[in-house]
Amino acid sequence: ALGTKEAEAIVPNVVKKIQEFHEDGEHRILYTRDTHGENYLETILMLQKRLGSVRSIDIANELEYSKPSISRAMGILKDDGYIAIDKGGYIELTDKGHEKAEEVYERHVLIQKFLMETLQVEADVAEQDACRIEHIISQHTFDRIKAYVEDER
Repeated sequence: ALGTKEAEAIVPNVVKKIQEFHEDGEHRILYTRDTHGENYLETILMLQKRLGSVRSIDIANELEYSKPSISRAMGILKDDGYIAIDKGGYIELTDKGHEKAEEVYERHVLIQKFLMETLQVEADVAEQDACRIEHIISQHTFDRIKAYVEDER
């Protein structure tokens, strides 16, 4: 397991990767599409757990986005096989969508926990940072954070 000093050493590397990622124009396009798609899937998952059923208006209200923006995004996610939309407008995650949403949610929760418990980052800041980091962190770094958080339990 990582000690606090080792854990603190990881954070600058993660921040550097985020900066490099954003500075590269090609990656910026990928980041935007993947990030928004992952955020929508994670939001659908969370709303399903909270509300039971989800419609586009629920997602728009949760994310504070316009209904047309959500409709376009849902069309893309449907075409990509991540969601299904029934005749009543109810949105369901497909198996592929549910798997991806759970993966993103796990990354979010564990990164937020790591930031709060290991680095004593305030909850609201950790929430915002985790939301950004979860989309670009390497699997290797995430696995290390996950192992560290689980070892600390």
